[in-house]
Amino acid sequence: MDWQIIVAVLLVVIGIAGTVLPMLPGVPLVFAGLLLAAWHGGFDQVGILTMVIIGAIAGMAWAVDFFASVVTAKKAGASKYALWGAGIGALVGIAGGIVGLIIGPAIGAIIGELITHKNTSKEATTKATAVGIAAGLGFVLALAIKIVLVLTMLAVFAYAYYK
Repeated sequence: MDWQIIVAVLLVVIGIAGTVLPMLPGVPLVFAGLLLAAWHGGFDQVGILTMVIIGAIAGMAWAVDFFASVVTAKKAGASKYALWGAGIGALVGIAGGIVGLIIGPAIGAIIGELITHKNTSKEATTKATAVGIAAGLGFVLALAIKIVLVLTMLAVFAYAYYK
């Protein structure tokens, strides 16, 4: 087995792990491994068009990962500060692992919403909590979608390789 295939398989395996584990760029690693495997085969079995399709799926997975918490918070009626808080919370939450990636956007959205209302009345606190929960659920939803998209990338590659 060539070293390129070994590296490609390692990239895909680490990428799959990185899809659910923070601090690893899962989707880009899976794409890089698949691209290396296709390149190793001279794009004979898995052609350039197939890799472009897989790349587009990878781009969708990245976008879902990046925007999910913000979009779900917005759907819950979040203010501009809450949206910024969810985004900043997601970045800060990376250091806290998977729990931090769920709680970070939620706490950021809550803080942003409370700053918007400039009070801690029961109504403001209830809305801030709803927005925060939506941001946290957005991450969980994004994780599920990202897993499906990574599996789709692998399925498209396998179909092209074995057809």
